Amino acid sequence: MQPYYDPVAVKPMEEELERVGVHPLKTAAEVDEVFEIQEGATLLVINSVCGCAAGGARPGVMKALQNSIIPDRSVTVFAGVDHEAVQRARYYLRDVPPSSPFIALFKEGKPVFVLERHHIEQLSADSAAERLCQAFNEHCSAKGPSISPEKFAKITAIEQCGSSIPLFGQ
Repeated sequence: MQPYYDPVAVKPMEEELERVGVHPLKTAAEVDEVFEIQEGATLLVINSVCGCAAGGARPGVMKALQNSIIPDRSVTVFAGVDHEAVQRARYYLRDVPPSSPFIALFKEGKPVFVLERHHIEQLSADSAAERLCQAFNEHCSAKGPSISPEKFAKITAIEQCGSSIPLFGQ
């Protein structure tokens, strides 16, 4: 299935999370590989071109991964681009209505904390980071931060809506 959005145009939105150690997944097999690991904690971010992804979700995740305790794994799929991977990620969220952006923390393979779009729309990046840090402190044990504070200080979040991103092939 072709992506809705031009993958080249959304690449900077994907790279934002990659810079802080969030690994992009492109296929259902890659998603399954991550979720077959039942030990520890996994952060899943369903990324999006919308304004709340830019204003709250991505920068909130970036800041939260500077916490002293973080998940063992952090992964992302991109709604409107990575259809197969997004669909498979949502399979692991069977009891949660689909939305994007979306952030979930899994422990031992089960979701223990979620921020759905309707939550993220109401949160600043700092508030989203605070909620994520609380969840990390409660459910995670890996030593943070995901990157050094010096490296993090050089990153500027792209806090703008990507709704002007062209549809793929147009």
